[in-house]
Amino acid sequence: MKNYLRGKKILVTGGTGFIGSALVKGLLAAGAEIRSLDNDSRGLRTLERAQNDVERITGDIRDPDVVRKAVRGMECIYHLAYINGTEFFYDRPELVLEVAVKGMMNVLDACVAENVKDLLLVSSSEVYQLPPVIPTSETTPLTVPDVLNPRFSYGGGKIISELLAVNYGRKFFDRTLIVRPHNVYGPNMGGEHVIPQFVFRMKECSTQQPDGALTFNIQGTGEETRAFIYIDDFVRALLHVIEHGEHLDIYHIGTDREVSIRELAHLVAKSCGREISIAPGQRLAGSTPRRCPDIQKLRRLGFEPAVSLEEGVQRTATWYLQNTID
Repeated sequence: MKNYLRGKKILVTGGTGFIGSALVKGLLAAGAEIRSLDNDSRGLRTLERAQNDVERITGDIRDPDVVRKAVRGMECIYHLAYINGTEFFYDRPELVLEVAVKGMMNVLDACVAENVKDLLLVSSSEVYQLPPVIPTSETTPLTVPDVLNPRFSYGGGKIISELLAVNYGRKFFDRTLIVRPHNVYGPNMGGEHVIPQFVFRMKECSTQQPDGALTFNIQGTGEETRAFIYIDDFVRALLHVIEHGEHLDIYHIGTDREVSIRELAHLVAKSCGREISIAPGQRLAGSTPRRCPDIQKLRRLGFEPAVSLEEGVQRTATWYLQNTID
């Protein structure tokens, strides 16, 4: 598998988003030829520096003609196009599912029609809603605890996408890989995720209270946990999987450092130069109490995280303190 990516013609769907654009840059550095398909709903902020080296198609993953055009002439398809951001899970669940299912089917149909045999699906840790074991392995059952809760539109769409990828992969593909990222973060990731939201809240609280410990409101008790991976480490890990992963196999991409949201809030506060007093609040219905991946399979491919949570949060908070986003 040495130099597997050099000269490969690769389509990245969702290629102008936070993770997609970082992957594009990593693939370019590895010598691949890249085409991106995205509707640019999240803007072009993160791909501008690499855009001269990327063929960009602007279009909707739900449009089969657009997807077929984008797939034509490619050797590999890396499918990331999706709707992210917790507020969308609750406010637009029908759109989340439409993009998930139509997008996955369009990619698969186009690959079959254009004889593309190499597929990577970027899934999500949200497929584990109430994991019975922490850290959680890739063999843990995937669940939708309550079909009436709109939050599970996101995880449900990812589960459907995985089922489609695996079962089409058996028949039509030489190589199908699935990765499940766990809380990827970093500068310029948008404003819909916990770390940038904490930075925004810190700025607002600091304006209202210039001195002393800030009262800092959070959802839940603060004892809820997650595991976070910095964007640079995520791309390195994903390239490891692309180079060495096995057909029809599934890999977590993350770290196995389980951190409470309370501790995360204090790290963000320290990065912003403040001290805080946590004020617990209502947890959103369906929010997972604990989540942390087992990354033994990823380690066996030769990957180790390099950026500590402290360093990554500092980099991310500093970026958000120095920049504005739309």
